[in-house]
Amino acid sequence: MRALPLDAKAVASLDKVLHEPARLSLVACLSLVEEADFVFLQSQTGMTGGNLSSHVRKLEQAQYIGIRKEFQGTRPRTILQLTDVGRQALETYLNLMRSLLAVMDQATAEPPS
Repeated sequence: MRALPLDAKAVASLDKVLHEPARLSLVACLSLVEEADFVFLQSQTGMTGGNLSSHVRKLEQAQYIGIRKEFQGTRPRTILQLTDVGRQALETYLNLMRSLLAVMDQATAEPPS
């Protein structure tokens, strides 16, 4: 049996904070804009307010996003922004996923020996 062209340790090292689909969608949204408010992210992701808050908290704890509170008139507004740490984590995650997908593409194109 030949050695697998897949580094199992690398796969196991996937960032578990980012790998969760809801958090990945939040970080993906934030990577495309300078900043976004809570209501916009809620509409883009389809998450409930409570669910979004929970995922935002985890991303903030990992220092992947920054949060700023402000008022628009008398209404409070929560602004979120991807941090440099978060941007680097996303880049690392995407590079690992690209490598994994390339290995899987090659493996499915070649019959097992």
